[in-house]
Amino acid sequence: MKTDTPPPAGTDAGVPGPRIAKTSGRPPAVKAKSSEGHVLNVFSHGVLVIWAILVILPLLWAVMSAFKTDKAIFNTPWALPDSLSFDAWGRAWSQAHMSEYFFNTVIVVGGSLVGTLVLGSMAAYVLARFEFTGNRFIYFLFVGGMSFPIMLALVPLFYVMDNMGLLNTIHGLIFVYIAYSLPFTVFFLTSFFRTLPTSVAEAALIDGASHTRTFFQVMLPMAKPGLISVGIFNFLGQWNQYMLPTVLNTDPEKRVLAQGLVELSTSQGYKGDYSGLFAGLVIAMLPVLAAYIVFQRQVVAGLTAGALK
Repeated sequence: MKTDTPPPAGTDAGVPGPRIAKTSGRPPAVKAKSSEGHVLNVFSHGVLVIWAILVILPLLWAVMSAFKTDKAIFNTPWALPDSLSFDAWGRAWSQAHMSEYFFNTVIVVGGSLVGTLVLGSMAAYVLARFEFTGNRFIYFLFVGGMSFPIMLALVPLFYVMDNMGLLNTIHGLIFVYIAYSLPFTVFFLTSFFRTLPTSVAEAALIDGASHTRTFFQVMLPMAKPGLISVGIFNFLGQWNQYMLPTVLNTDPEKRVLAQGLVELSTSQGYKGDYSGLFAGLVIAMLPVLAAYIVFQRQVVAGLTAGALK
């Protein structure tokens, strides 16, 4: 016995129902966005690769030239050295007094870096955690110091250092480096201290810790990524500083590496020791590269901590 199947509800008998078009899993807008993101990633990676080549090639060429003779540098500048000769390194380290300049630079940069981090972290912690009259004014004074060109202050700074008896001294150069680096340090660490949880400091104060103990034993260890990041930036700027020591330090026995490299390149007039100059450049670069390689993860963590929190 044959029975007719009733048509679906909402449709007339004998009239076919509407056909449902088959669509893909992702809408066209999502496909367009994914393709745009892929093109952007390819472009950004290409720019980064080009930038890396522009940075790495001169470094490799300087290291390669440090193992060559002056004749080989001019005849085959892009070829690999025939043999590893360390004569240029010896001349740069001993005869060009790079060892003395290196030692002076370590003392100046080490002392100024410690002073900058201690004073800058203390000032940044107070500006970030305590509300008082003039807080924002003092903060913007430090921010304004970042935009002040150091070239405009060289002449008055020279006379101030001369009147204080700090010209041609290592400790005088350390004080100037600290003052030069404090604005950026306070600006960077103030923003970092604001991202740290206040509950930890409040718990330490409730347990009876003083503000000084809370800062040095609780908050400062928590700010380690920020301290390492700003320390690396200050280390780069202070290690490569040339203008300030040239103006404030004319004593040949207290010169720093930047002054020594310029002296090495100009001391012989038209007859330059190019292999020794390249060796001196590599000697000056090695501490900076080593510091960044060792603390690379901490630098990235310190730069992204504020955004993640």
